[in-house]
Amino acid sequence: VSSFQVYIIQVSVGSHQWTVKHRYSDFHDLHEKLVSEKKIDKNLLPPKKIIGKNSKSLVEKRQKELEVYLQTLLLKFPVTAPKVLSHFLHFHLYVS
Repeated sequence: VSSFQVYIIQVSVGSHQWTVKHRYSDFHDLHEKLVSEKKIDKNLLPPKKIIGKNSKSLVEKRQKELEVYLQTLLLKFPVTAPKVLSHFLHFHLYVS
């Protein structure tokens, strides 16, 4: 039986707040696109871990690392986030 971790992300833009949920593989796919399209540092995304990937301490550590990753991306694109990042964070559903 395969199990996977879903990371819950709180997004805030102005007075709008919402939650998105993604697996690590979703972050990886996003990162690959940003590396190729926007020349993001390929080492910015926390590495994939195989052993103990669902241990509570690793999940909490990775949650923090992924939060820093997203904040770093948003700082790199202060005016307009790339379409792939906007879609990942569901901006199109909440911000007009």
